[in-house]
Amino acid sequence: MSATSSSTGAIRGVPGRGGAAGAGGRVGRTVSGLVVALGSVLFLGGFVWAAVVYRPYTVPTDSMRPTVRPGDKVLAQHVPGSAVHRGDVVVFKDELWGDVPMVKRVIGVGGDTVSCCDRQGRLLVNGKPVAEGYLHGGGPASLAEFTTTVPKGELFLLGDNRAVSEDSRIHLQDAEGGSVPAGEVRARVDATAWPLGRLGMVARTSAFDALPGGGASPQGPLRLLTVLITAGAALILGGAAYGPVAKVTAMAKARPAAERVRRRR
Repeated sequence: MSATSSSTGAIRGVPGRGGAAGAGGRVGRTVSGLVVALGSVLFLGGFVWAAVVYRPYTVPTDSMRPTVRPGDKVLAQHVPGSAVHRGDVVVFKDELWGDVPMVKRVIGVGGDTVSCCDRQGRLLVNGKPVAEGYLHGGGPASLAEFTTTVPKGELFLLGDNRAVSEDSRIHLQDAEGGSVPAGEVRARVDATAWPLGRLGMVARTSAFDALPGGGASPQGPLRLLTVLITAGAALILGGAAYGPVAKVTAMAKARPAAERVRRRR
């Protein structure tokens, strides 16, 4: 009997398409397809979710150093002004402040009394000192003294680089009394996307946590979205690689068997 004759058309001793290896290959291809499909759902779903929730902005000035720097590309979660809290870094646009979106930190919300400074150079919110660890150079909180009460529905905003920041302190004599209507807030900054050397989440401050009403908002879903997109890409690449890898592996296993058959001839 010829060594190559069999009902499956395969060399005897060498796995053929109709044998166990063939069935295993079909299962592998099925699993590979499911993995690629799942990866596509995670990858595309993560991107669509991110596109709906986040917007990119460019930091226009040096007023928020060291938290963010001029020219940084940041990712900001689209939220209404009513959802931001003390300590949040927000993107807003107000005609009295200029014609481009600005980035500042929320220091006071409607009803808060904000003043500066105590003997240690700290900001006071409702009479309580705030330890602002994010300040450029460590402080003081302001070079000029001030006291103001934030109107309902508005926000008192300061930069982290107080020596150069043109913020609510500069606008205290404006019609809005230095505050910005909460409705002018466009988004809350979650992360720096560019330059790559500064890629990462913007740290949430705990400076206002002890105040009634609490401090900064929790970070948005950016970390989760990053995990979903990364996992999706890995599954797509891994699933797509199954076919070529399986083919190479099968060929490598078949060579010794085919060689043994040729010797027996």
